[in-house]
Amino acid sequence: MADLPPLVQRAQDAALEVGMPLRREGTGPSCCLPDVGRFLAVLAAGCADGLIGEAGTGVGYGSAWMASAMPTSCRLVTVELDERRAAAARRVFADEPRVDVVHGDSSAELARRAPFDLLFADGGSRPATIVDLLRIGGRLVCDDVTPVDVLPADSPYRDHDPKREFFFGDPRLVAAEVVLPDLRNSVLVGTRVG
Repeated sequence: MADLPPLVQRAQDAALEVGMPLRREGTGPSCCLPDVGRFLAVLAAGCADGLIGEAGTGVGYGSAWMASAMPTSCRLVTVELDERRAAAARRVFADEPRVDVVHGDSSAELARRAPFDLLFADGGSRPATIVDLLRIGGRLVCDDVTPVDVLPADSPYRDHDPKREFFFGDPRLVAAEVVLPDLRNSVLVGTRVG
């Protein structure tokens, strides 16, 4: 499990080149956790003849996990607002014609390409409209969630977490929280049913 797919290794190298943290450390953008990447790869593997989207490319670490596992009949479009990170991601995917790295606003760019079979909302998307970008049966994934059991007792997220409220409150989604093996991080995943 320690070996990384070649695309993921290239994205990890790109992250180091541009000074983007590999893990969430403090504030600001960082690459998704490896366990999130593996989870995305599992979902991407089931997207035969599908379209995968990502809001918030960074340098392509999450995209690389998905592209490494997606069927050959699948395409992936990922959108990054920061030009320097988008350029680094383009280099990562230079030899991968099924991946399109777009520099721009993820809400606008993804809306032009919808509907998606899998959408990783890693930044820059408005929750109220993101479900509209999924086809019925499409899956939405969001990371950077802390399980309630490990939140500090005084954390405001114990009573009010906008991400959880969105995933579990939108009637168009059937959702679940998946706690990662480190037991300190989780992802939210929802399937569009309406």
